[in-house]
Amino acid sequence: MKLVPLGDRVVLKQLEAEETTKSGIVLPGQAQEKPQQAEVIAVGPGGVVEGKEVKMEVAVGNKVIYSKYAGTEVKLDGEEYIIVKQSDILAIVE
Repeated sequence: MKLVPLGDRVVLKQLEAEETTKSGIVLPGQAQEKPQQAEVIAVGPGGVVEGKEVKMEVAVGNKVIYSKYAGTEVKLDGEEYIIVKQSDILAIVE
């Protein structure tokens, strides 16, 4: 099965959280903060959203930083994804 986003939506796959701090302390799963970095898996076509023309500025394979409480989490074929609006993406990591 494949997710195909509509309008200005983007499907993201969250990158793994770091398990150790910079000083070398290993964090248990509950103490790890969810990372706000993700990889773009699929991009919608853009188009007219709320009367404004939306040009998609991200592409499949980009690594991005997104808003902390943005999007909808979905689980498909045992994988977890987040569907967000393009406006919830803050930056592309190069």
